[in-house]
Amino acid sequence: MFRVFTEYPGCKVVYIAPLKALVRERIDDWKVRLEARLGYQVIELTGDVTPDARAISSASVIVSTPEKWDGVSRSWQTRNYVREVALIVIDEIHLLGEDRGPILEVIVSRTNFISHHINRTLRIVGLSTALANAKDLANWLSIGEMGLYNFRPSVRPVPLEVHITGFPGKHYCPRMFTMNKPAFRAIRYHSPAQPVLIFVASRRQTRLTALDLIAFLASEDNPKQWMHTTEEEMDQIVETIKDSNLKLTLAFGIGLHHAGLIERDRRVVEELFINQKIQVIIATATLAWGVNLPAHLVIVKGTEYFDGKQKRYVDMPITDVLQMIGRAGRPQYDTQAVACVMVHDIKKNFYKKFLYDPFPVESSLLAVLPDHINAEIVAGTIKSRQEALDYLTWTYFFRRLLQNPTYYGLECLDPSMINLFLSQLVEKCMKMLCEAYCIVLDEDNRSLFSTSLGRIASFYYISHKTMLHLRESLLPTSTDVQLLEIIAFVHEFSELPVRHNEDILNGELAKSCPLSVDGMMLDSPHTKTFLLFQAHFSRIPLPSADYFTDLKSVLDQSIRVIQAMIDVSGEQGWLVTTLRLQIIMQMIIQARWRTDSPISTVPHLEPQDVNLFLNETPAAVCTLPGLRDVASKQFELVANILRKELNEQEIGEVCTVLLNLPVLQVEIYLCGRWPNNEPNSQVICLIFHTPFKGHNCYVKTFS
Repeated sequence: MFRVFTEYPGCKVVYIAPLKALVRERIDDWKVRLEARLGYQVIELTGDVTPDARAISSASVIVSTPEKWDGVSRSWQTRNYVREVALIVIDEIHLLGEDRGPILEVIVSRTNFISHHINRTLRIVGLSTALANAKDLANWLSIGEMGLYNFRPSVRPVPLEVHITGFPGKHYCPRMFTMNKPAFRAIRYHSPAQPVLIFVASRRQTRLTALDLIAFLASEDNPKQWMHTTEEEMDQIVETIKDSNLKLTLAFGIGLHHAGLIERDRRVVEELFINQKIQVIIATATLAWGVNLPAHLVIVKGTEYFDGKQKRYVDMPITDVLQMIGRAGRPQYDTQAVACVMVHDIKKNFYKKFLYDPFPVESSLLAVLPDHINAEIVAGTIKSRQEALDYLTWTYFFRRLLQNPTYYGLECLDPSMINLFLSQLVEKCMKMLCEAYCIVLDEDNRSLFSTSLGRIASFYYISHKTMLHLRESLLPTSTDVQLLEIIAFVHEFSELPVRHNEDILNGELAKSCPLSVDGMMLDSPHTKTFLLFQAHFSRIPLPSADYFTDLKSVLDQSIRVIQAMIDVSGEQGWLVTTLRLQIIMQMIIQARWRTDSPISTVPHLEPQDVNLFLNETPAAVCTLPGLRDVASKQFELVANILRKELNEQEIGEVCTVLLNLPVLQVEIYLCGRWPNNEPNSQVICLIFHTPFKGHNCYVKTFS
């Protein structure tokens, strides 16, 4: 990295990590090492943090998620800071074969294309676990023999002893239950007093596993042998915990870690484990990827998870299992580490093969190729069918197609067959994009042109399937309910998890929501999305902690979906629909229905509190400007009204918000003729005054 800064002054380094948690970990580290000590500005680029173009341009190091950098680099011709990148470091590049792999593949392909176009060497570093086809990956990254380092899985800082155990049983839950006692015995034998990580497939399994381990501990002479601190200290910590299950397990030295816990509870568990005050953490796979918590013993309790889309249990990606096992071994403490992998007995030989030997990585680009082709057409990289074919040759998919043709459906490696296969692939993509109204073909049926829908899809990182859905569903006078249903049924929400038995929870939640849903589609991710929107607007308690995580995911994605819908509606000139979409966006931000009183958007004030101001203020206040005016003139009156429902701290926060609301005063007067002296033209001057600044706005009008 420092060599890049020396050789290419003013250039940038991009570090791409697959998860926001890994981005945050890198940012926390490099803010100290690179920014505070060496003066290189480090900036975060994720869905949660999006700095403006000026801040990105001034940064030396950009730490980003794949999706964010893909979206940014699509407009590389107009963004100088993208062309100034001299080094890209991609962490966990072996994820090319997983769901997010196509994004990494497109990033590298585009980077190679940019480097070729601007005629400047751009270095790429890929960090990966051991791979069987590392040479293919290195060739694609333009890395020669001198730059390829591929170690066997056995080469690691701490030697690892792996035990793979098979468990019989056709049904998932009983099989998981039979693994609990062997897991307890493994802890007693391999790590009686050292840190232990147990990975399970679901949040429900974290709780069930913990309860079973506590039952086994109860038969021991010292049931709290895994708690390495005083009971007084642990009692004080437990009082700060919100999750009831975690309160129970921490008292026995067992922590739970999953996305359903609030951030503070997860932080407490991590700190207790790092400081070795608790010995065991039972976690979902998110801990393996997102948090650096190594242990002496790692137990992988089951290698399957419930896929709500397929409505069955499926195997975890082998990369996830390897990542979990990789948490075993603490270089500063251990000279040897242990991993116990508990699998379905019929899959034991499979895991023996791939846990001890490097595994090959294949491309997963084909499933989402139309969206990425559309982005390149919008960017101007692809202007014809031939250029689309040429683009494919830059991809990792093309390298693996020649090495493993049958995996991708190619029968032989005859040049004519390869050309036919790729031509049919491009033709299929063009057809899908044309049907989605994202592109149009010229009269010669070869030249490609992007439409407004295609540009909107690329800019907002939206699927072409969503654009087709919007084209067919949006109407000039769509109602609020219709718009909410359209939003809920976009392709982006098709991957929202519907876990085991959540259709029952969705049915219970539907009874509390004002808008009805189809009772036969309670297991649909789109129905769940529609219910989560309603629960958000109505402030309805969610049925489980999992739903809070799902709601956050829905709300994060909904903003860009609605922005795309506003642009689509605006392109059609549909004023009514556009205004309603903007109101829906405000509904999402404020977590209120449009029919709720504006006063309820003030912190701590619920809809029922609005009546207090209607009945007890002199002018029956029902608007924010009116309430702000009363608060500024009769502060004690407002405070006394609020005391009936709020404490003093909450009252202070409400009054602070009210008094900081801007006051808009408008003055209008005739200014004279328009500067070009057009006949019958006049100028009206509008002057807006606020407590912070004044603005003059000149509007041309015709008499």
